[in-house]
Amino acid sequence: MSDLDRQIEQLKKCEPLKESEVKALCLKAMEILVEESNVQRVDAPVTGECASRTWHYEAICLYVLETSFTQRAQYNMFWCIFIVVEEDPICGDIHGQFYDMKELFKVGGDCPKTNYLFLGDFVDRGFYSVETFLLLLALKVRYPDRITLIRGNHESRQITQVKVYGFYDECLRKYGSVNVWRYCTDIFDYLSLSALIENKIFSVHGGLSPTISTLDQIRIIDRKQEVPHDGAMCDLLWSDPEDIVDGWGLSPRGAGYLFGGCVVTSFNHANNIDYICRAHQLVMEGYKWMFNSQIVTVWSAPNYCYRCGNVAAILELDENLNKQFRVFEAAPQESRGAPAKKPAPDYFL
Repeated sequence: MSDLDRQIEQLKKCEPLKESEVKALCLKAMEILVEESNVQRVDAPVTGECASRTWHYEAICLYVLETSFTQRAQYNMFWCIFIVVEEDPICGDIHGQFYDMKELFKVGGDCPKTNYLFLGDFVDRGFYSVETFLLLLALKVRYPDRITLIRGNHESRQITQVKVYGFYDECLRKYGSVNVWRYCTDIFDYLSLSALIENKIFSVHGGLSPTISTLDQIRIIDRKQEVPHDGAMCDLLWSDPEDIVDGWGLSPRGAGYLFGGCVVTSFNHANNIDYICRAHQLVMEGYKWMFNSQIVTVWSAPNYCYRCGNVAAILELDENLNKQFRVFEAAPQESRGAPAKKPAPDYFL
């Protein structure tokens, strides 16, 4: 077993890595993430699995065509196992709820069998932000083409230092220094700002910006920086759709904008996309469509902050972009570790 595989198994048990291991992992992740676009392309392939390897459908067909009749008969069971349509889940906010993320993987399947897209907000509020983010990062390094991580508004030095949110304090408490926090927040700067699935589904953490009308305008943003207080990059991570707003409105969050249905219609038409998939807002039912199914919010942290009572969801897409929402509940109490901090306050960013 390689060091990385050992670390993944350790993190799956919610056991933090050594500081030196975190530093090395972040450096490896940086080399991968720096090559990704601000609008990262995500494909929805047909895949199968054998001996922990992912096989593409086309390669399997070629293998079968090139084998003899006798070989095909011999491996008939092998062939039947491979013809499986895997669905690719889009996941919303996680917020350090590690054991609930394990429930998500039970519903969606293990990586690399499943091709995951996470829409940011990996840290803060939950008890296990360190283990949550590092597990996702380790999976990214191990299977770079099978998991995509984009940036949320909480992937920020400023936000994670706010005491009620907790990631900075958690790193300090678990490691006795802020070094791990620094390694992780440096990685935040390299996360993609959005993703584009099969050129038809635009995925982003927050929403749209009045300064952006095309995807090409997102592609040229310099993302390798702390999240600004305003501007296009800030808006992508902070904005929200709102029914009572026709065009643009001020956001009560103090960053980003509220935007209405006409804004979404115009953006989708200009970029030839079917709909927008985003996270960022608690949805009690796990997901919510708006504006005649032109934008959907997906929320993946059940019983948010361990007290909101909501269910969570992931959006699964097959190779033809057919949709299925998988709703799940919080992990049972007996499967959780002991809480390590006070609950968050009533106002949720």
